[in-house]
Amino acid sequence: MAREKRAAFAAEEYWGRPVPGFGDPEARVYVLGLAPAAHGGNRTGRVFTGDRSGDWLFAGMHRAGLANQPTSQHRGDGLKLHGAFIGAAVRCAPPANKPLPAERDNCLPYAAEELRLLSEVRVIVCLGAFAWDCAARLHGLRPKPPFAHGAEYQVDEGPVMLGTFHPSQQNTFTGKLTEEMLDAVFVRARELAA
Repeated sequence: MAREKRAAFAAEEYWGRPVPGFGDPEARVYVLGLAPAAHGGNRTGRVFTGDRSGDWLFAGMHRAGLANQPTSQHRGDGLKLHGAFIGAAVRCAPPANKPLPAERDNCLPYAAEELRLLSEVRVIVCLGAFAWDCAARLHGLRPKPPFAHGAEYQVDEGPVMLGTFHPSQQNTFTGKLTEEMLDAVFVRARELAA
């Protein structure tokens, strides 16, 4: 995907490798996304950075006090997360933004390791049904609890899974996800993490 550059970024060198998670090592809120965007995280090397989903995500996190600024354009832009860490279920930009089960299964151990190292995590904010499914897999939940925007599930002796629609253009342009809806999820995440 790093070979296929968007015209606006033609002069930029794309990261084009697996994108690690980032944030506060003492995080109590872990935000789990789908995968790096082809011209966002795959370009910048930081998940949700430089794409429109990230614009929504970081603005919501900023309003909730989880980020020091509402935007993220590149890795050196000064963004800092407070009490939060962001990772992705799949670490490379998948073709057509639709990861195959093998890609999910290959990458999910990296999210598992992040969660193991982030010993203070109390809440996993799952950005969309794919992330919800992956969080359920990480915790061995069978049957998987049903996903919905605002859904909550307390993992036995583990964190609370909190669902939200993904902040993709498909959801934000159509009004399926509004700023108020996203804000409510992050306010609830802060309450649960306290």
